[in-house]
Amino acid sequence: MRVLVVEDDAELAQRLQQALREAGYAADSTADGAEAAYLGREEPFDAVILDLGLPERSGLQVLTDWRDGGVDLPVLILTARDAWYERVEGFEAGADDYLGKPFHMAELLARLGALLRRHYGRSAGPLRTAGLQLDEARQMVTTPDDTEHELTATEFSLLRYLMHNPGRVLSKTALTDHLYEYDADRDSNVLEVYIRRLRQKIGAERIRTRRGQGYELVP
Repeated sequence: MRVLVVEDDAELAQRLQQALREAGYAADSTADGAEAAYLGREEPFDAVILDLGLPERSGLQVLTDWRDGGVDLPVLILTARDAWYERVEGFEAGADDYLGKPFHMAELLARLGALLRRHYGRSAGPLRTAGLQLDEARQMVTTPDDTEHELTATEFSLLRYLMHNPGRVLSKTALTDHLYEYDADRDSNVLEVYIRRLRQKIGAERIRTRRGQGYELVP
C-alpha cells in the first residue's frame, strides 16, 4: 500500500515516512501543495496524510481540487488547528478522517489502517479474506489450519494489497505501483520471486496466475 505524506515540517515528514515504512507502507512525501495536487491526480496512491497548514497553497485547497477533479483517495488530515468549525470545513471538503497535532504515531497508523479498510469495503478488525487472517502489527499471516507464518516486509506489503483486492486480477505494473515509492527501482521479475514465496506460505492455490494479465488472490 502506497501513502503520500503532504507535510511542510521536514522533521515530522521524515518521522511519518519512517513509521509508515516500518508499518509496511511505501511512503512518498512532499511539502508543496501544488506538487501534492499533481501527485494525488497522477500517481496511484492508496491514501494521503495531508497537513492543512501548507505554505502557498493550503491543504484544504489541495483537497478541494482533488474532490472537484474526481480523485477519491482516502485522506487523513493533520492539523494544529483545533476549532470545531475548521474540522467541519475539512470534512465538507472531502476529508475521511482528522487528527490533531500533536498526536501519537500509533493512533495515526490505526486510523490509517481503519480508513483503508473502509475504502476497500473491508470490515473493522483484523484483515480477513480467502481463509487468511493478517496480523498487521506483527506482520504475520494465519492460514486456515491456524498456522502462523512470518512475512518479510515485501511479502507483507504484497499480501496486504492482494487481501484488500480479492478476486481482482492485478497486473505486475499495478502491484509494483502500489508497493514501491516513486523513485524506487521497480523490477517486475523480483515480484515473481515474492509471489512464489507467498505461495509457499499460504498455499499455491490461493494466488492464481492469469497469463498475460497478472495475479489474483482467490476469494
